[in-house]
Amino acid sequence: MPVQQGKVNEQGEWEPDRSIEIIAPSAAGGGWDTTARMLARTIDEENLANKGFGVVNKPGGGGAVGWAYIHKRNDPHNLFISSPPLHFVALNGQSPYGYEDFTPIANLIADYGAFAVRDDARWDNLEELFAEMRKTPEKVTVIGNSSPGSMDHMQFILFANAAGVDITKIRYISDQEGGAMTAVLNGSVDVVSTGVLDAAEQARAGKMKILGITSPERLKGDKFLGTLPTGKEQGIDTEFIVWRGIFGPPNMTKEQLEYYQQIFKKASDSKSFAKVRESYGWDEQYMDSEEFKVFLDEQSKELETLLKELGFIKE
Repeated sequence: MPVQQGKVNEQGEWEPDRSIEIIAPSAAGGGWDTTARMLARTIDEENLANKGFGVVNKPGGGGAVGWAYIHKRNDPHNLFISSPPLHFVALNGQSPYGYEDFTPIANLIADYGAFAVRDDARWDNLEELFAEMRKTPEKVTVIGNSSPGSMDHMQFILFANAAGVDITKIRYISDQEGGAMTAVLNGSVDVVSTGVLDAAEQARAGKMKILGITSPERLKGDKFLGTLPTGKEQGIDTEFIVWRGIFGPPNMTKEQLEYYQQIFKKASDSKSFAKVRESYGWDEQYMDSEEFKVFLDEQSKELETLLKELGFIKE
């Protein structure tokens, strides 16, 4: 049974009766945790709510432990931050819960991926890499921190597929201990698929070169990041948005949804959160509940098609 659900006041507005818990379904650090904490801090600094917003980490199962917690509690005082693994973990059968089992409240930001190689690698751009892979895809090794069929793997698959590579022959190596960059730098593998900021750290130091990023257009707010070429400008007609948004339990009421949407919209529009986005290289991409749901439906269909082709989902 769900615990106490708050109340609706005389104006027909829902009000929480205690502080709000935002679950980061991961350990401290990383995208989910950082987004949750920066959001909670912004709400507090801007005095946007009459109840506190606190962050609790519930790592495990690539996010599945946190999602199960939210679904079981079924309480509008308990929310969670998520991103594309909410698709992948469910589609791969690693969790009984996907985005359709929760209420999308709002998307907050867009982050992006990058494909990088050692500074002395024979490719200088994505077209050179994919031209070679169209002929012999099995001779290029790709590494990422996520498991096969999850984010680092699938963002590369998405771009390779759009470039005409036989994605069933791509060699992907998963290093969930965080050694992907080291493997590229020591020559063990060819390409790392990762987040933009992770790749940029090595590229700024002159150790790696970034062949392309997954954003629809060049990034702003940082001079170096603005030099990184997108896949689209290299003739690869696709993009991959590492969205991060807020979800609530299933079947939230209209009043509950409206309460949270107005808070998160104000947070997103604030100068405080604009500074957060700039410092982490995130783009502003606020979507309300309805827009977010349409976006999630479209992304899920695209990813499901590729996962079926790769054999992660059986027909």
